[in-house]
Amino acid sequence: MTTTELGELRETPDIHGAYPRLSDAQISQLALRGRRRPTREGEVLYQAGDVIRELIVVLSGLVAVVDPNRPDVPIAVHGPGRFVGELGLLTGQAALLTPVVRQAGEVLEVAVDDLREVALDDPELADTVLRALLIRRSLHIDLGAGLRVLGSRFSPDARRLRDFLARNRVPHKWIDLEEDREAEAMLRELGVTPEETPVVIWRGHQVLRNPGNAELAQLLGLRHEPTPEGVCDLLIVGAGPAGLAAAVYGASEGLATVVIDAIAPGGQAATSSRIENYLGFPAGISGAELADRAVVQARKFGAHISVPAAAVSLAIADGRHVVSVDSQEELGAHVVLVATGAQYRQLEVPGAEVLAGSIYYAATQMEASLCRNDPVVVVGGGNSAGQAAIFLSEHASAVHLVVRNPVLDQDMSRYLADRILRSPLIEVHLSTEVRELVGKRQLELVIVEKLDTGDRMELEARSLFVFIGSEPHVQWLGDCVALDEDGFILTGWDAAKRTGDQPAESPPLLLETTRRGLFAAGDVRSGSVKRVAAAVGEGSLAVRLVHERLRSG
Repeated sequence: MTTTELGELRETPDIHGAYPRLSDAQISQLALRGRRRPTREGEVLYQAGDVIRELIVVLSGLVAVVDPNRPDVPIAVHGPGRFVGELGLLTGQAALLTPVVRQAGEVLEVAVDDLREVALDDPELADTVLRALLIRRSLHIDLGAGLRVLGSRFSPDARRLRDFLARNRVPHKWIDLEEDREAEAMLRELGVTPEETPVVIWRGHQVLRNPGNAELAQLLGLRHEPTPEGVCDLLIVGAGPAGLAAAVYGASEGLATVVIDAIAPGGQAATSSRIENYLGFPAGISGAELADRAVVQARKFGAHISVPAAAVSLAIADGRHVVSVDSQEELGAHVVLVATGAQYRQLEVPGAEVLAGSIYYAATQMEASLCRNDPVVVVGGGNSAGQAAIFLSEHASAVHLVVRNPVLDQDMSRYLADRILRSPLIEVHLSTEVRELVGKRQLELVIVEKLDTGDRMELEARSLFVFIGSEPHVQWLGDCVALDEDGFILTGWDAAKRTGDQPAESPPLLLETTRRGLFAAGDVRSGSVKRVAAAVGEGSLAVRLVHERLRSG
């Protein structure tokens, strides 16, 4: 990505706005709150693994940003007017790369809190910085910068780690022991036996042998202490679109707000390659970028977001809700919003258990990299399946879309259906269901059956993507609230019809459950519209209702 001529290091060209040059006026504005200081050649401005506290603007000289795994090949080189930083500057995550001064000069350091103050007066500067940091994160993901993960594609733990990193948008390079000829040599050099894999290489030298998600999250700065007092006004369980919207509105309106999620911010929406029917984004926006922007926004207003932190139970103590999480913590709150969403049902057909390593329930860049130039099968008739089919058609050699419905747009937006039908790389199989998976260690064939004729056919595939039905994440609630026949949480008028702990003179509010002070929003709620915009709307509305409940006691 860098340009070198006759051995001289030069600036990296700006790529899609990732490396903008600030104007003199913008630098002057930052200088009012920043600190200028000289730099020396070879100086490390911060190390991978550090929490970035300051935006660093290069006033003179050159600064190279390097991956600690390959410090000899700069990822980017910044000259005068450019700024150094990663998305962690705004989210509190640890740095994944290391900036090193390659030509002495001068820098301007602006603390994060001061940067936020400047951003209030200059929205254009704020947009420039945020956009650049988001694009840099995407570039780093594409480059495989940051962490190294070594393991077998058939290992459940390797898949767990890769899924956790991908869902949290953590740049990393995957090294497959099944394909990479140099992987075995790397393991020997690191003193790691195959039985100890998968391993994560952090900061270029620290080796983590099959770490848990919580351990990795702590290392990366994804986990944060809830609140100093231990009791918050609003505890949001689930950081999908509904939960993040509630976090933004709750924190911005002065509520002490805590958000926890079992895996990563964004929920199912974060696995969508492109959302094209979300208001305000006519060109579309990826679910991952939408989640990143929402996290930055929520943190800006003071919301505390922690992952992974899975809720395991709910109780009442001293008139407050107490949520126990899998880390043995107990979080107290005056009001709780359940926004845990739903997950796609697993495909239960012969061969699915043996070939679980070839079955995916999301279609992100991680999954796309595994099936590059291979044929794939996508199962489902909703928008998620349609978005996945279009996205995968850019990477796979062929895409078979298996839909139970007789028409494609029965449960799918018309614009998606039209695009799929126009694609020469996507073959649609209507009124069709999967009956069997065939293969040894990896998927080879998907046997499908036409529902109207009973005819069966074999579809060649190396990966299977499943987006069928949904099951709500409500197990941790036990029998605390009333559910509908499909297991989704009843709220408002539907909840009022059920017996619960609500006083007769104070029926449940619109999004309130049968338990007073416990609300539900988004896909987990009975009767909700399974769309990102609807979830965001419910999360926003929930905050107004939370205020009402807090006033009434």
